[in-house]
Amino acid sequence: MAEIKQQSGNQVLDYMARDYDSLLDAMRKQIPEKIPEWTDYQSEADFGNALLELFAHMGDIISYYQDRIANESFLGTAIERRSIIQHLKLIGYSLSTAAPSSAELVISLPVETTGEFRLRRGDAFSTRSSKEKPSVRFEYNGKDRDISLDDFTVDLNDVTQKNFFIPVEEGTLIKDDIIGISNGGANQRFVLNHTPLILRSFGNGGQTQQDISVITELGGDIQVWKRQESLAFSLEGQNDYAIEVDESDQATIIFGDNKFGAIPSTGSVIKVTYRVGGGLKGNVSAGSISSVSDAPALALLGANVTNRESATGGSERENIEHAVMHAPYVYRSFQRAVTAEDYKSLAVKFKGVGKVRSEARNWNTVILYVAPDGGGLVSDVLRANLIAYFEDKRSLSTIIEVDNVEYVKIFITAEISVKSYYSQENVRTQVADAVSFLLSFDQVDFAQKIYLSKFYEAIEDIEGVEYVTIKDFHREGDPGPNDDSGKIELRQNEVPRAPTEIDDDPDYSDGLKIEISGGYV
Repeated sequence: MAEIKQQSGNQVLDYMARDYDSLLDAMRKQIPEKIPEWTDYQSEADFGNALLELFAHMGDIISYYQDRIANESFLGTAIERRSIIQHLKLIGYSLSTAAPSSAELVISLPVETTGEFRLRRGDAFSTRSSKEKPSVRFEYNGKDRDISLDDFTVDLNDVTQKNFFIPVEEGTLIKDDIIGISNGGANQRFVLNHTPLILRSFGNGGQTQQDISVITELGGDIQVWKRQESLAFSLEGQNDYAIEVDESDQATIIFGDNKFGAIPSTGSVIKVTYRVGGGLKGNVSAGSISSVSDAPALALLGANVTNRESATGGSERENIEHAVMHAPYVYRSFQRAVTAEDYKSLAVKFKGVGKVRSEARNWNTVILYVAPDGGGLVSDVLRANLIAYFEDKRSLSTIIEVDNVEYVKIFITAEISVKSYYSQENVRTQVADAVSFLLSFDQVDFAQKIYLSKFYEAIEDIEGVEYVTIKDFHREGDPGPNDDSGKIELRQNEVPRAPTEIDDDPDYSDGLKIEISGGYV
């Protein structure tokens, strides 16, 4: 509470406490000295008391805003995404947009099919929709090309089919989106009509620049513009543009002022081709992509499609906690990769990369062991994009290799006694969720030590569990229970994961085999 203190013979108000109660109490303590004739100020019916309460209320609001402004002024205390974006812009760090997942798609046609068809960028395929889960769109994102059906390989398991493999990415291609007309002014800004933009980290000449292209058109004259991270180093009259993405994922195209980057000619139409989408929703399981949704040439041929492996690499937009943690490392590297730690710091910023370990194999080779967001194996698309991303950051003689991590399954068998008045099924579900959380992708890391005690703690904390005995606790490859140390130690490139009843053992679900007793069924 605020207090009236004596300082050098004078009464002063302690302003350190500025909430409603403190302000109201401080004002009331001034009344006997300032207005001694006012004796009924404690009455709720007194109009003066109502004014004091209003003043205290307004003071509380103003104090809140002052505190928020002070907090948002520093990177370490800011909590608003808008503030974080502005702070990190000062060191050249941009928060990443959501990244699309990628997969290899198998296109199957009858073996007697001959001729050619045109594979176009934007040809789309999708998962099947349901009431609970809408379909997810995947597109071919390479260059248009003619495909000869004579080049298809025959499926040895089914000689009636020809197979062709193409890389696809989640998302939707927006072609020639007209975002405005130039008025000839400096520093013009044009907002894209669709969100969220897929905008991978900047790379020099690789696939990372295929995500967006900008042209201006005036009287049949078309000019192509080049994306830069910033216009600060663009030359006078150079056809460059920059992109800013705000806290609401709204992307804005920014042109120069003829000193730093060119101004589009007056009256020219600005057209942008880009892709929208991204996120964890694209990390679909094997066999999920089964429909030809927008690929006319393939639809006419009666093609069947599927993904034999899970789609990986899809991730949500970069959260502010991740940005605040990693921005200092990226800043210290000056966007240049020299040491193995530099490569790790920069690779973690690349969207689609969930975990990474870097290793300098010899004087000019760096190996990045990568786990895509959500787990799984590195797709060809993610590998190519990541190598292209380092093209202008690595030393000229450095060779970058991208390899997969080693996922190690952790098996647990738990005997659980349920209290008599609790449902066995409810307790089983809660136990499975607790174990699944401890082994989830976001909770694990390379070379981790997995302690048996953590699983005991998690299970015993569940309401309804009377006692638990973990009879088996071992990693994949071990013939039986772990030793008496009560921990499983993984090697450098190993990341733990839970086995599933689908791909490993029908008796296991999320790494846990539960033997349950007591309670009611």
